Amino acid sequence: MKRREFVKLSAGAASLLALPAALQSCMNEMNMDMNMAADAVPVIEGAFSAPLSFPAVTTTNFSMTAKSNTAALLNSQSTSVLGYATGILGPTIKVNTGATVSIPFQNQLSEETNIHWHGLLVPANMDGHPKDLVNSGANFNYNLPIDQRAGTYWYHPHPHGKTAKQVFMGLAGFFIVNDAEEQALNLPSGDQELLLVIQDKRIKNSQLNYAPTMGEVMTGYTGEYILVNGSNAPFHNVATRYYRLRVLNGSTARVYNLALSDNRAFDVIGADGGLLAQPVSVTSLMLAPGERADILVSFKSYAIGTELFLVNKTFNGGAQGKQEFKIMKFVVNQQVNDSFVKPGQLSTIQPLPASSAVKTRIMKIKGMMEGNGNMNMGGMGSGMHTINDKVYDLNRVDETVKAGDTEIWEFDNSAGDEIHPMHIHAVQFQVLSRTGGRGALIATEQGWKDTVLVMPGEKVRVIMTFPQKKGLFVFHCHNLEHEDDGMMLNFEIV
Repeated sequence: MKRREFVKLSAGAASLLALPAALQSCMNEMNMDMNMAADAVPVIEGAFSAPLSFPAVTTTNFSMTAKSNTAALLNSQSTSVLGYATGILGPTIKVNTGATVSIPFQNQLSEETNIHWHGLLVPANMDGHPKDLVNSGANFNYNLPIDQRAGTYWYHPHPHGKTAKQVFMGLAGFFIVNDAEEQALNLPSGDQELLLVIQDKRIKNSQLNYAPTMGEVMTGYTGEYILVNGSNAPFHNVATRYYRLRVLNGSTARVYNLALSDNRAFDVIGADGGLLAQPVSVTSLMLAPGERADILVSFKSYAIGTELFLVNKTFNGGAQGKQEFKIMKFVVNQQVNDSFVKPGQLSTIQPLPASSAVKTRIMKIKGMMEGNGNMNMGGMGSGMHTINDKVYDLNRVDETVKAGDTEIWEFDNSAGDEIHPMHIHAVQFQVLSRTGGRGALIATEQGWKDTVLVMPGEKVRVIMTFPQKKGLFVFHCHNLEHEDDGMMLNFEIV
């Protein structure tokens, strides 16, 4: 039985059965919560009159402090936020492959936190596992060996039960790795390289409002205001040339189907784990929480004065995708001659054949009423979402894998009606297949990934070779409400 079927049946049963008053009240509240969560909160578009801003970039003298700040998120009104520097979000960290980065971290929050370096292949004790927390007022030194290809990575907290709120309040940032292969392509850089963190926020009385109902824990907490780099409805001036957009979906639950407002094609050149083999031309691109996309957009043919929007297009699946809305505006205000030529070949990606896998693991992902007809009750952390019928236990090892082994993991959402972006720590993987639902891979899934979107009715198979960095890691749904609710398991590399 699925969630929507349960809502109908339970409402009818409540009218027929003489339930105790307290239970009737509980059922009524639960039905109301689930009905309220049936769709994502509608987006309210802004005026697109505020200039797009960018977090500071740091390449040396790293240090991070999680703390309370204020920022003007909406209508220039001061809002209490969290950040790793001034205002909301954290600095963009840029390093080269082969470096070892030392980052002293201080927790000035009133609660415990840590930092997970999303997509980086770092030792287990540096990964930001939920067991490795930094108490309020305490310090920790992260030492990160950067032993991987260039890519658009990011960082955010990972304390179990508190991840969604801390990310929602502003704790996140880009971590960019460069290497010689990418540098040789001479891709757009400097002012022509735009790093965009897209997030939705619920704002009430000029303050961020993170208070999910039980229904919103089920489907994910969505906000009515879309922020780019911490600004609502910004604009950015561009010249008649190519631009490189590195886009991060930093929302806790909202999925975006990105497109240009005139439906012009753009080129996907990279995914979570770096460059694709060749550019892929698309007119829209799905991006789930935690996923990144590296794209080339050409403004060469637009007339001066043209206004063009990055928009979210409608899509099928789950409780989202029913509204088209604008995210940010580009204004073409300068005529230039652009000598950049889009490369035909970007990188070499050696496919991992399915035949190289020594084991296949099935990961059945379920929601409150998905797959077994049994109803899981409760709120955040109570286990309405499970993987293989398990809820997260900090002290339990759920899967044991061998360093150097290649395995296939199948994420099975065939019985579900909710969206689950699945993220695996410690590795980058390749997506082998998608059956059911959309039934095909998308452009970003032609490269290395660490997060994959599994829509309702889909089974997605990924293949990976586990590194020699032994220890305890996690994999989980990157709908952060689902993760905090327990949709996460430990795996140990031995």
